[in-house]
Amino acid sequence: MTGSMANQGRLVVLAAGGTGGHMFPAQALATELSERGCRLALFTDRRGGAWQTQSSDIETHHIRASGLAGKSFAARLQSGPELAIGTWQARGLLKRLRPNAVIGFGGYASVPTILAASFGGYHTAIHEQNAVLGRANRLLASRVKKIATSFEKSEGLPEEFLSKVTHTGMPVRPSVAAIRQHPYPSLKSEDPVSILVIGGSQGAHVFSEIVPDALALLEDGLKSRLQISQQCRPEDLEQVRGIYQSLGIKAELKTFFDDMPERLGAAHLVIARSGASTVAETLVAGRPSILVPYPHAIDDHQSRNAHAVDEAGGGWLMPEDSFTPANLAARLDSLFGLPAILEKAASSAKAAGAEDAAERLADMVCTLLPSNGTGGPDAVVRAA
Repeated sequence: MTGSMANQGRLVVLAAGGTGGHMFPAQALATELSERGCRLALFTDRRGGAWQTQSSDIETHHIRASGLAGKSFAARLQSGPELAIGTWQARGLLKRLRPNAVIGFGGYASVPTILAASFGGYHTAIHEQNAVLGRANRLLASRVKKIATSFEKSEGLPEEFLSKVTHTGMPVRPSVAAIRQHPYPSLKSEDPVSILVIGGSQGAHVFSEIVPDALALLEDGLKSRLQISQQCRPEDLEQVRGIYQSLGIKAELKTFFDDMPERLGAAHLVIARSGASTVAETLVAGRPSILVPYPHAIDDHQSRNAHAVDEAGGGWLMPEDSFTPANLAARLDSLFGLPAILEKAASSAKAAGAEDAAERLADMVCTLLPSNGTGGPDAVVRAA
């Protein structure tokens, strides 16, 4: 990788946790920076342990963190001390590690680390995964040197911070990026039709309710060609499996697919929530999608994500209140009846996907690294 010698031994701290939407881009950046010779450390909360990278090269530290958005007054009173404790923990770790840069990936797990880093004078940056700036990143935007965005337009970003912004795109796992090298699967009149249904890290009950009933409304010739991969919540598995068996539809149901890149690559259509990771992966892979935003997401960021995909021609937004069996069946019937529409959407998705997002984000991070190889706030002053 270009610049690997210049960055040899530089330490970059990544602050992420909670969900794959925050952890996956952190992992992708870690892989890219590691190839450039950097050392990595991950600061995360207790939830982040479920997503953290398996790489033994990344030193992992758990700190206290708690969110404030959407909580009752009593819960907010309890969250304040958690934030203070987490910031104190992060401050002590940063003083010991003396990193060259600290990068946050949004969510409340990143707040204590970025606050501690800004108080300590370290070079800092944040990455926003969604089309609207999250509340944690809004809090931190004034304190960091650089802001990376996944979308060209990021709502909620104050005009005075636009000079800090670099549009990098949303980094995805290398195994997902590799799907771009494979053409959209053939969809002739007798070919199997592969549909991937995913609902985020925990699945989505609405898909278990709506998708099987919608597929039941399709004509028998199309039903016989269907091959469904569907993520379900544990409590929905048996009911959904029974419906598909009664319909004679081939379906594989799991609470979590550990071979998601392979299933995404084989899919003719994805039906999903519109979280940041899902949107980025379908676009980079070049797979068309029907996106059903989670209606209770803070700041309705999933709707903004889905609108961006719809406007790019890479998929279709279906609000949950109109996501009915009849409406979904009608949409599926029209799409599979005219495969050229799906092929065009696949091409538009691929064109909108940022396959080099991890490289672009790493380029931005490398501009923060001092040239003398030393870490800590003193290095920041010398490199400024």
